[in-house]
Amino acid sequence: MQTRNASSSPGGTRGEGPALPPIPAPGGPVRPGNGAPLFAALDLGTNNCRLLVASPSGPAGFRVLDSFSRIIRLGEGLSSTGALSDAAMDRAEAALEACGQKLARRPVQAVHAVATEACRRATNGPGFMRRAERALGAPIRVIPAREEAELAMESCSPLFRPEDRRAVLFDIGGGSTEIAWIRTDEPGQPRLIGTISVPLGVVTLVERDGAACFGGAGFERVVDEVAAKFEAFDSVHCIRQEMRAGGVRLMGTSGTVTTLAGIALDLPRYSRAAVDGHELAMGCADRALEELRTMGREGLAAHPCIGPDRVDFVLPGCAIYAAIRQVWPAAGITVCDRGLREGLLLRAMRERRKPRRGA
Repeated sequence: MQTRNASSSPGGTRGEGPALPPIPAPGGPVRPGNGAPLFAALDLGTNNCRLLVASPSGPAGFRVLDSFSRIIRLGEGLSSTGALSDAAMDRAEAALEACGQKLARRPVQAVHAVATEACRRATNGPGFMRRAERALGAPIRVIPAREEAELAMESCSPLFRPEDRRAVLFDIGGGSTEIAWIRTDEPGQPRLIGTISVPLGVVTLVERDGAACFGGAGFERVVDEVAAKFEAFDSVHCIRQEMRAGGVRLMGTSGTVTTLAGIALDLPRYSRAAVDGHELAMGCADRALEELRTMGREGLAAHPCIGPDRVDFVLPGCAIYAAIRQVWPAAGITVCDRGLREGLLLRAMRERRKPRRGA
């Protein structure tokens, strides 16, 4: 545990399923040949490989031209062996080659590619990164947990409210869960006060406690264990106390929280437009969680907001969410279907807009 100061399936950041591109800025999709510069952002996560290609639009937005998402399970077996398996690396390499082919067809000005928890932890991570870069045809940075939190904050910044003083932003991933404590009442960009990265995500919990999460007592045991890992962070920053004083928003970016929103809204199929930015009352989220827990594996697989590829990951993700809910009770939660790719794009485009020295 690290603590620092300072499509039709639910998307989200890094955890459980195919992500949809962000809601485009007004003006319609970008078409090749319109002269707009293109940027690409790739997130090589513990469970998914995701790509966005987009062009700047307006003062602080972008339009999506192309996207890609594939479940690769790169971190499969990592918690027990400490290394990436040959099969997992093969799956990741194939996905990266597909992304490279997409990039080769576009006049992309810059590719911003990052890798996260699985590649940070794996003993054979450095060797795999050389193989991954060859497959993609572009450099890939292994980023620290704090930068993950910063990118999530960047991507969700359009959803912060001016009346709030602070925000708690959580990102349930495949190999880890990041919590960011953010100041939002200062002019300009929000500021990261502190962050914690817990090496528990949906993939690691599936391998360690996947069966337990489908049982009543087992689920509650996992919730209590995960909640205990967040308590020290709360003690440092007095977040519960700040929440009681008011002006603190709880926000979530992951497939878990977008699934809860889809269930609560009774969507016939997942809709990013309906979910991203939705203010989900905590009572509705609690009822959605209980509904998911009673579905069973067949019910989860058949649900149009979940599907068979995500069955194993839903309840472990819900256990992590329930732990966050237990430590930081709130009246509601802002649902964010956006993550590292969107943060990378917004950061790159903001840097491009800055005036150059001497210009």
